[in-house]
Amino acid sequence: MLGPASLKEQIRAEAERLGFVACGFARADAVPEAGERLREWLAEGRHATMGWMEERSGQRAHPQALWPEAKSIIALGMSYAPAEDPRRLEAEPSCARISVYAQGADYHKTVKKALKALARFIVDTIPSDLKVFVDTAPVMEKPLSGAAGIGWQGKHTNLLSREHGNWMFLGIIFTELEIEPDEVASDHCGSCSRCMVACPTGAIDAPRRIDARRCISYLTIEHHGPIPLEFRAAMGNRIYGCDDCLAACPWNRFAEAGRANKAFLPRAELAAPALGDLLLLDDAGFRALFAGSPIKRIGVARFLRNCLIAAGNSGDAALLPQVHRHAASDDPVVAEAAVWAGQCLTGEAR
Repeated sequence: MLGPASLKEQIRAEAERLGFVACGFARADAVPEAGERLREWLAEGRHATMGWMEERSGQRAHPQALWPEAKSIIALGMSYAPAEDPRRLEAEPSCARISVYAQGADYHKTVKKALKALARFIVDTIPSDLKVFVDTAPVMEKPLSGAAGIGWQGKHTNLLSREHGNWMFLGIIFTELEIEPDEVASDHCGSCSRCMVACPTGAIDAPRRIDARRCISYLTIEHHGPIPLEFRAAMGNRIYGCDDCLAACPWNRFAEAGRANKAFLPRAELAAPALGDLLLLDDAGFRALFAGSPIKRIGVARFLRNCLIAAGNSGDAALLPQVHRHAASDDPVVAEAAVWAGQCLTGEAR
């Protein structure tokens, strides 16, 4: 049987071959405090309408509550570092801003495929049981990744790395193997608060404390109803997610776009799409354009709602014909957004 050091070296080498830029190891019980922080966050209602966060909070709080056999955690990071500043389209209001992570292939599929390949390698090396997770399971990827040494949670709550900035998708493997843990990552945010200042809606109201109810990423992706009026202007031309707090981090200067997985390179039609074109999409057109993209999961109604808010913020009266066609939508949320956008573009909004 391989020794612990040899096993770790082989896993790291295979992880790198599969496209991961970071790989670390932690005990399954490494972050007992994370569960208490989660309970406090939920008790304050900061999860908004994301009921799934609360429904499985017990399993999310501790790896062994989800899988009692877990002994060690393998945390992995795959880079999606962009070549350009995600904020560059802020000055082009008739273009739509799509979060960097959603401009290429769906990360769930890409990361999970690599995780499964790494899992097969581990089992072939030492027969054992394990489980792989990418985002959709009740797993606290960020604190576990910090315990495994691949980064620390920045003040914006996302994982930060000195080598890759905050542009990493995370994958987690639970294993029944006892693997020597790595050193916990130390915090290198210091007195910097650029991410907090950059948030358009003040959703990051204290270091590592985010209120989803005010977050543009939550509002454009998870929120089903009308966008609250108080946040519409702040959305600007963001139609799916928001990168402002991430883009503001100075550690990103060390992130190399050349190390990003090529699957996450932006599709040409999603890098700077025209709002007018997006507002012409019907359900079939939406599904065709966003096939293989994480954007597809929000559905055409929520997508059009977001585009209409962006159109209302654009000041571009040329978009009025596309806006007006949605005022009679069967979906009341889309229709309301269209009426609001039309009022903004004609100067009637109060």
